[in-house]
Amino acid sequence: MAEPVPTLLGVPKARWRVALTVLLAAFFLLVPVYAWQAGDSYVLILIGRILVFALAGVGLNLAMGYGGMVSFGHAMYMGVGAYVVAIASHHGLDSGLAHLLLVFVLTVLIAVPVGLVALRTQGIAFIMITLAFAQMLYFVTVGLKQYGGDEGLSIARLSHFGALTGNKTALYLAMLGALGVALLLMHRVVAARFGLVLRATMINERRVRAVGTQPLGYRLMAYVLSALLCALAGYFLANLTSFASPAYMAWTVSGELIVMVLLGGMGTVVGPVVGALVFLLLEEGLKGLTDHWLVILGPIIVLIVLFLKNGLWGILSDAPAARGGH
Repeated sequence: MAEPVPTLLGVPKARWRVALTVLLAAFFLLVPVYAWQAGDSYVLILIGRILVFALAGVGLNLAMGYGGMVSFGHAMYMGVGAYVVAIASHHGLDSGLAHLLLVFVLTVLIAVPVGLVALRTQGIAFIMITLAFAQMLYFVTVGLKQYGGDEGLSIARLSHFGALTGNKTALYLAMLGALGVALLLMHRVVAARFGLVLRATMINERRVRAVGTQPLGYRLMAYVLSALLCALAGYFLANLTSFASPAYMAWTVSGELIVMVLLGGMGTVVGPVVGALVFLLLEEGLKGLTDHWLVILGPIIVLIVLFLKNGLWGILSDAPAARGGH
């Protein structure tokens, strides 16, 4: 006997997912068209910021949603990406490709040893170790007085993707393309053997070891991949804002990333994008209404997380009680 097809309002959830994914893509694609027609460059920066945090959220979700690694230090990698662009530009290197290569190399050099140390632990110990490393790097950047210290570093010579000539549309499209590739990669990765082992490790690591699979390598790879996506987000953030600041790697930013992933749907591919979109649009809208916007935003997020335990996108999951839907 065939299992019933999960539906929402009488429509199969799979159709809802496809339709809403298409609508999201159309929305992001139409933003530069609107900006050009209306002469509103601010909307490109606002939605571009959403793309940046969505990309970082997709990265964190790989570690947290599929690997059970709750990291309070992933903003550190956003800071790494931003500071590579800023410092390289400060010394006259304005090649976007060179910046990107430096970002990836430096991120791997940091993420591998941090991951090896943190992954020897679990639970609260893992959280505290990732937070400790992030705080260490935060104070290192604050101490770099030649690069602005705690005031940050302005970027006069931006990398390519159009930013060098002031073309924010080209940069926006590059960010949108990077997010699309990241989502496609995530969809393939979590459905492959790598993703299955990662999720199995999150549920019961002892059983994974019992069948002859060593989970450390899988978890480390997931951690490094998630760090690379966050660093790529930082790379784009520096180009978008023409600025790098130690504030990018503050623990509060890591907390916001976790909230975005939970809000959209942890363990879902598209969830972090929805979470970043809702969180940052709510923030922007409430800031325009009152100076005490945090008093309103906090309870809204708490209510959503409490009553929608799988997040907003999790409503469309075929298995609402389980993680790992698409």
